[in-house]
Amino acid sequence: MRMSVLVVSILLSVGACKSRDTAPPPVASTEPDKLSVSIPIPAVPQTSTWELDPENSSAEFVCKHVFSKVRGLFAQPSGTVMLDEASPANSKINATIDVNLITTGVEERDTHLKSPDFFDVANYPAITFVSTSVSRSSATSYSVTGNLTMHGVTRPVTLAVAVSPPFNHAGGIRRGIEATTSVNRKDFGLRWEFPGEGAGVVVGDIIQITINAELVLQPEPNTGG
Repeated sequence: MRMSVLVVSILLSVGACKSRDTAPPPVASTEPDKLSVSIPIPAVPQTSTWELDPENSSAEFVCKHVFSKVRGLFAQPSGTVMLDEASPANSKINATIDVNLITTGVEERDTHLKSPDFFDVANYPAITFVSTSVSRSSATSYSVTGNLTMHGVTRPVTLAVAVSPPFNHAGGIRRGIEATTSVNRKDFGLRWEFPGEGAGVVVGDIIQITINAELVLQPEPNTGG
């Protein structure tokens, strides 16, 4: 009796193994990969005007602090981009930053940056940029040179600008941009040094700037009679 039970058990085990060996492979899911789904690109005029959306834009900066780095940003910049796709050199860009909106996450430091030691916001409340030349190096990248005015001083700077394709969002057509550059703060009269530490030891001279902005396409002007 025990031998019969053992034989039956072995046969059942072998049958189960064969069933697993011959089972069909799992069927691949037919659900599309969400990461590969492309966003439809809406058509835009060859010459178009865009406004910065302040709620989805910022100007960030990085400055050396001894052997580390301090990061901060100016929230809610404003500005206009006139983009000529056929003749990029005809494009125009201007932007304004409210210096009072500076934040580094440390209230005491922010207050110092607004003081006459640095930005002196009582006398120079805004930073502005006005383009003087625009060139396109690829379908999604531009080089923009213009006049940056900060702390009452105007100097030329060049921005490397990456531009996304247009996309539909919130009832309108938008584009994302990222612009980068660097400036020497002392070129703009921001010369404060930590007392007794030597020039450029505590506060670095070179400031790296990154502007991230969302642009909103503006309606074309009505040219009808």
